Amino acid sequence: MSIEIKISKKPVPYKKAMLYLNKRVDEVKNSKNRELLWILEHPKTYTAGVSFNKNEILDKKIKIVKSNRGGKITLHNPGQKIIYFVIDLNNRKKDIRKLINSIEKSIIQFLRSFKIQAKNDRKNIGIWVKDKKIAAIGIRVSRWVAYHGCSINISNNLNHYLKIIPCGLDNTKVTSISKLIAIKPRNFENKLANIFIKNINNI
Repeated sequence: MSIEIKISKKPVPYKKAMLYLNKRVDEVKNSKNRELLWILEHPKTYTAGVSFNKNEILDKKIKIVKSNRGGKITLHNPGQKIIYFVIDLNNRKKDIRKLINSIEKSIIQFLRSFKIQAKNDRKNIGIWVKDKKIAAIGIRVSRWVAYHGCSINISNNLNHYLKIIPCGLDNTKVTSISKLIAIKPRNFENKLANIFIKNINNI
């Protein structure tokens, strides 16, 4: 099964990305296009998943974009890498937990390449370094086609999290790769994509 890898160099507006992603979902459902793995960044955008609560918006002046992904309110901003995917589980094991495990494993392996030891948490979905969250995961499944994906904080401005309660958690308990190591990661997108493709193909 061939998964198309798409890497965007310039930030893509959130709503534009969703139009592209939803179109690909429909195409995959109808066997008209390949599965997709898309690595990109968004301009600063606050998005709300299907289980968000208005009390999680601390700064009422910010604009919230509603999303059909799972989860609560989160932040996307420059320096954070988004990995969107459209994966047809009809051609794999119809096992949502196994898909989430493959996403978690991919992020942990990617962070390990920077000598960062990370872990998952069954109670609080995402990837954590000690008690701070470095990656968020939110997926949706329709007719066994899984889509949306995850975000990894690379070198983004973490102060933007102070305007919300991200994923229902303490907004000071977030971190990024650049907060944990002295160098700013560059040109890592192909390595990141290959890690994800290898683990997804094992579902």
